[in-house]
Amino acid sequence: MLMIRLARFGAKKKPTYRVVVIDKERARDSRAVEVVGIYNPITQPAAVRLNHERIAHWMRNGAQPSDTVARLLRTNPATAA
Repeated sequence: MLMIRLARFGAKKKPTYRVVVIDKERARDSRAVEVVGIYNPITQPAAVRLNHERIAHWMRNGAQPSDTVARLLRTNPATAA
């Protein structure tokens, strides 16, 4: 099963995260199927960039978002272009 979850990057005490599509059984920082966004909680306000089109594609194909990614999706809705 595919999951959309966070993978931690960055230095010690200065985390940044990539929002990735990855197999549920793989380790947190393993090779992802696709990177679909970034999340930087250190900046004020927190920087969130999500590719809503690709996230919707993966969710249509059965990928489940983690609780944290679901919260990020709710607080950062896709803008109509």
